[in-house]
Amino acid sequence: MKITFLVIGKTNDKYLIEGIDIFEKRLKHYINIGFVVIPEIKKNSSGNIEQLKINEGKEIIKKINKSDYIVLLDERGKQMRSEEFANFIIQKQNASVKNLIFIVGGAYGFSEEVYKRADFLLSLSLMTFSHQMVRLFFMEQLYRAFTIIKNESYHHK
Repeated sequence: MKITFLVIGKTNDKYLIEGIDIFEKRLKHYINIGFVVIPEIKKNSSGNIEQLKINEGKEIIKKINKSDYIVLLDERGKQMRSEEFANFIIQKQNASVKNLIFIVGGAYGFSEEVYKRADFLLSLSLMTFSHQMVRLFFMEQLYRAFTIIKNESYHHK
């Protein structure tokens, strides 16, 4: 299985970039992982947020295939404990999912087209985080999941 982490816009803050890079390097020990960045689309002069989400959604849809399993990181998604998330990863591996794609949308979320294509919605917290910080939090949780799967000492119960 390959895991792809697809995000809108590049990560701006150096400390986030460094943290993401640390976990990406650690994850390569466990799984084939890729990072896809869709360039940020600027709001038009009318400030129409729905149109912005539609435009971002079109770019997201271009990057995925019908056979991909799509997980949106979304505040309305299911929350899981770290052990549950590790089991989710195992289930996808056992189901022979070839490409598991986790998507972080832009600052305003996802278009309806992207929601309709999604296979699963995952929430990292009831709190709202910037779409930039979510990247680091998620990479750490993905790394944690693999250490749980491999019964390594990183995660403490």
